[in-house]
Order: sequence, then structure tokens, then C-alpha cells
Amino acid sequence: MTISELRKQYHENICKDLLRMNKNTDKGDYPNNADGDSKISVNIAREILLQLCSEPVYGNISGQKAGKIFEMLTKDFIAHSFSLLEHIRPGEWSYLIETEISHFEQYKDLAEIDIILKEHKKLAATFGQDYIIKPDIIIGRKPVSDAMFNKKGKIVDYKNNAAKLTPLRESNCVTPKQLLHASISCKWTLRSDRAQNIRTEAFNLIRNRKGKLPHIVAVTAEPTLTRIASLALGTGDIDCVYHFALDELKNAVFNINDDSQIDMFHILVEGRRLRDISDLPFDLAI
Repeated sequence: MTISELRKQYHENICKDLLRMNKNTDKGDYPNNADGDSKISVNIAREILLQLCSEPVYGNISGQKAGKIFEMLTKDFIAHSFSLLEHIRPGEWSYLIETEISHFEQYKDLAEIDIILKEHKKLAATFGQDYIIKPDIIIGRKPVSDAMFNKKGKIVDYKNNAAKLTPLRESNCVTPKQLLHASISCKWTLRSDRAQNIRTEAFNLIRNRKGKLPHIVAVTAEPTLTRIASLALGTGDIDCVYHFALDELKNAVFNINDDSQIDMFHILVEGRRLRDISDLPFDLAI
């Protein structure tokens, strides 16, 4: 199956299980990823829905439930699409929802710190308790056995002192932990508080790691470019923002002919801060 076919299947699942048209007698019908109080948001979201779905499905899904469905559908897309690149980025991968980062090699010390802070409440008040986060989606990589390293010829052994500390080598660890390969924030819509939460999680991942920094990205179905910009603009915290339907978003903003949205689209895409969901598995292979 090609990446285009997986992208189409992803959108079909979103239309079937998640994307809904809300009925509203005062404001008119609008998709459930739009802000009903924003005409631009409604118009863009409606244009995207009409491109993706054969016909709109009417109904209501709570914001929390919509977020969970979006996480699951996006995780499945990433797992299927990233597996297509196994020959480019080999490894034994796992795809998890809302798992604590302390389960992974780069952040395993946080579990011990958490135990100490729970025993000493005054320290907890000083250091806070928001460092063990649970990213929406995690990709982990299992350490590699010596047998696999030596598959094409002997590379490692225990007759010398080489490569005794790297966590990629399973035999170096008494209780091997997976390596955190990617942390993916997955938001059906973006509001200012959600954008700030994503940035806070990203800084947490950067500050507390011991070892390689994982990919730190965000996926969203937010229709409004100015709200996407609140997260995407700038550097140093997240790698990139990925839109669930970037081509359709582009068509939508040009169809409604809003100059501010069109300008922001060009700024984000040409500035390499916004990409399509189909770009994500390839970027994860870097």
C-alpha cells in the first residue's frame, strides 16, 4: 500500500468515526473541528470536510472523546506508514498512547526522582510534579540484541571494553528499556492553552533527557492558520507541526480567499514549520 493510499484511508476513517457536522440554528451548521464563533474557522473547516468526505455526517462528539479518537486514528496511520519505511529505518518499534516517559531509557531516572518526591512532600513543593509527562502518542524502539548486531559478521563481543554503555545494545542493560524515538502531541483543535501545553511538554523532554533527544512533533486538524501559527512559529521546542490534511487546507484558504490566512499558509509552509501528515513518517525515519 502506498503512502497516498494510507493517507486516503486515514481520512476515510476520520470521516466515518470523527468528523461531524454540528447542527446549529443560530450560527448555521459547522464541522466539529471548527470554532463556531469564528466565521473564518467555520468556512475553512467546511471546505476541508467537503473535500475529504463523500457526504457530511451530522451528530455531536464531545471534545474529549474527539481528541481520543483522533489520537487513535493518527497512531494507526503512523504505525502503518512508518512500517513502509522499514528498509530505510530498520528497528523493532512500538506505538503507544499516553505512556509515561519514565518507561523509556532517556528518562528512566525520573521514576526514581518521583519516588523520592512522593516521600518528601517539601521537595515536591519545590520541584513540582509535572516532569513525568504522558505524550499523546509515543514511538519507542526496542534495544538490539548482540545476535542482531552480529547478523552480517561479528561486530560486538565481551572480550574487550568496546560499546559497553550504549543503551542501543540490549546486553548492556540488566532490565532493558525502550528508547523514546518520538513524542507526538495530537490535537483535534488548537486553542491557546493547548499550544502552551505542547510547548511545556517539549521543554520538559528537552531538559530532562539523558541521551538522544526524541523527535518532538505535533499533529492537528485545526482549520485556522493563525491558531496553527501560535504553535508552529518559532524554533527550539518542537521539530514541526503536521496538519491532518494540508493539501485540503491549502485549497480551503484559497477558496475562501482570505488574505491573512493565505499569507500565513505561505509563511508556515515555506518557513518549514508546517507539513502534511504524509510527510511525518518520512521525517521520523531521519
